[in-house]
Amino acid sequence: MNDVAPSTIILKPAASAQPFDFDVTIVGAGPVGLALAGWLARRSATRALKIALVDAREPEDSIADPRVIAVSQGSRMILEPLRWPADASAIHRIHVSQRGHFGRTLIDHSEHGLPALGYVLRYGSIVHGLAAAVHATDVHWFCSTSAAAPTQDLDGVTLPIETAGVTRHVRTRVLVNAEGGLFGDQKGAKPDEGDSRDYGQTALVGTVSVSAPQPHVAWERFTSQGPIALLPMGGVRGADYALVWCCSPEEAARRAQIFDEAFLRELGVAFGDRIGSFTQIRQRASFPLGLNAVDTLVKGRVVAIGNAAQTLHPVAGQGLNLGLRDAHSLADALSTEGATPLALAAFAQRRALDRRMTIGATDTLARLFTIDFAPLAVMRGLALTALEFLPPVKTAIARQMMFGQRR
Repeated sequence: MNDVAPSTIILKPAASAQPFDFDVTIVGAGPVGLALAGWLARRSATRALKIALVDAREPEDSIADPRVIAVSQGSRMILEPLRWPADASAIHRIHVSQRGHFGRTLIDHSEHGLPALGYVLRYGSIVHGLAAAVHATDVHWFCSTSAAAPTQDLDGVTLPIETAGVTRHVRTRVLVNAEGGLFGDQKGAKPDEGDSRDYGQTALVGTVSVSAPQPHVAWERFTSQGPIALLPMGGVRGADYALVWCCSPEEAARRAQIFDEAFLRELGVAFGDRIGSFTQIRQRASFPLGLNAVDTLVKGRVVAIGNAAQTLHPVAGQGLNLGLRDAHSLADALSTEGATPLALAAFAQRRALDRRMTIGATDTLARLFTIDFAPLAVMRGLALTALEFLPPVKTAIARQMMFGQRR
């Protein structure tokens, strides 16, 4: 695991006589790190930025990853100039409800004049496309390379990296930490300054098939233990859905061990029969859920984006989309101002409102809908129903989910 958290940085006197290897070095070749490298390479012609990408894995390791992710329409718009996966499944409508109580709201792409609200695709597909886009540029990619704690001075950052047992020190003007991992990987590495919360929930994920699919409809159903999300993946008759079932760690551990038939039966009871019965479950896995979010994206010449800056609850599918907006804004700042503290300060200022609103909304949803208190359930139902009669409010919420706050 690479270790480049901004909180580990040691400030040393300037060493301006030491030559720079790169202007921008990015640690982490997930979707956020790859997108940043691709955007910078496309835009750096006027400033001729030298860019490096460091990752502990080989690209093929991520390309084979079967996990499923949701990408908003806004994210597609900024990713498309790089490479867009051909196997993405469009989400045209989102159905939001709460189990055992009245109230629901529908968000439809036609209300916003958009081709889709978002898309469902394999993690490996988006990495494959972005990796191909980066390989077509002059970005220097250090594969199978680990990074140790950096040191920085007034002029730049020195990053120790190790490849095949050989250690070298890379000198860069700006260091970007784009490798954060999942919440469970980050325990014991909570931000020194920021928000951290263990939700006491575990997400069960997998691919399920149903008997009466509704093509291009995504479902978010809140239960007393956490939300259930079903994201359309297509498949035969459009019957495949990506499942994210949030529940207590004890229930998740039990459900991870039971036979498929029992699992599907319990899922049917929790979700209901709006899309028929659940007929198959594949690739079951689980991971703990929590919030880690740093207050300060920039420390000196080191900047955190994506999961290195904020790890969110999967409710409403905002984590990756927020990280991609981080990367896009950083690419804008570095391309305009160069690899300078001025560019990083501008980036941090631009990202403040979007991060605050998205992190706050996700955290509130993750906690508010799990409180099993009858009067509060009634209020939640009223709020969901009221959105149907308040189009401007529903539009504002939908556009925040799709595009965030841009400055």
